[in-house]
Amino acid sequence: MALPSSPEALMRARYSAYALRDEAFVLDTWHPHTRPTSMDLHDGTRYLGLKVHGASDHEVTFTASLRLPGGERAHLRERSTFAQVDGRWVYVDGVQP
Repeated sequence: MALPSSPEALMRARYSAYALRDEAFVLDTWHPHTRPTSMDLHDGTRYLGLKVHGASDHEVTFTASLRLPGGERAHLRERSTFAQVDGRWVYVDGVQP
């Protein structure tokens, strides 16, 4: 697979990986200093949509629409920060604006 060429492309790829429950991709594209040791994407959350509000330099602001395991619909808005490590973009962290 080609490496994402920008923070926005990586954020979109990571959203798809969450939706497909591809834990390996999500962890591999996380900055080594902020990456969790493990994760479980098999909790029953369904990813319903993604809207990118803006992307500039090393940041991307987006809203992901989710259906939680209990059936409740939720919206996660985040401003994510990315960095380049060894020539490839990785997710560093995010804050809810």
